[in-house]
Amino acid sequence: MATNENLPPTVIKQLAKELKNLDETPPEGIKVVVNDDDFSTIFADIEGPSGTPYENGVFRMKLLLSHDFPHSPPKGYFLTKIFHPNIATNGEICVNTLKKDWNPSLGLRHVLLVVRCLLIEPFPESALNEQAGKMLLENYEEYARHARLYTGIHALKPSSRSKTGAITESTTALNVDQTNTVLSNSKVPLAPTALSTSTASKGTAATGLDPNVVISGPTNEPATGPAAAIQKKEAPNAAAAAKSQVDKKKIDARKKSLKRL
Repeated sequence: MATNENLPPTVIKQLAKELKNLDETPPEGIKVVVNDDDFSTIFADIEGPSGTPYENGVFRMKLLLSHDFPHSPPKGYFLTKIFHPNIATNGEICVNTLKKDWNPSLGLRHVLLVVRCLLIEPFPESALNEQAGKMLLENYEEYARHARLYTGIHALKPSSRSKTGAITESTTALNVDQTNTVLSNSKVPLAPTALSTSTASKGTAATGLDPNVVISGPTNEPATGPAAAIQKKEAPNAAAAAKSQVDKKKIDARKKSLKRL
């Protein structure tokens, strides 16, 4: 449902003009999301300023305009989790521009710029997040570490994520390529005793030998290639020659027995 009717027509007209201007010429590091049906809630994406713990982060915030705007200030909330002294854990923003220093003549552009400047220079003296405020005053490095951690988890830019993934994948691929190159260029000879389990089992089954018995010498290496073919071809011939010699001896013995008779 459109809720623009909750605002006076003159305010709607002024807001429409200002939102169009913000869309066409956005402030540095700020992108306003325009909803023509509801001007009472203004969304904006704020980039973390460089040199701060919020760098490389994008933070979504919203401004809620009451029915008596601009006589009363809008209420600001961060929808993206952030570790900051002036931003409560529920996202509420504490800044003087939205409180005692509010002026009806101030436009949305000014408000958004003040909120972004708050990321550059926090005010721990008026902290809504007491832990962040105390840490900022006592140990800036620890505060910055916490803020960077929140930024990396909740607000990291999509482009930063993809770049990080691309670098990781490239590094992994590079390591794999280097490993393959080292292996392919290596001139270290392989161990001559690298026999597969299947080959060993086949040899044991064929010879009937105990696999636990170690046989030394060349008989421990099965013949392969042309030598194996020659051995297979000569084996039947040797058996036939031996049988022929035995038969000849039997015949000679019979001849001797007949002569005796």
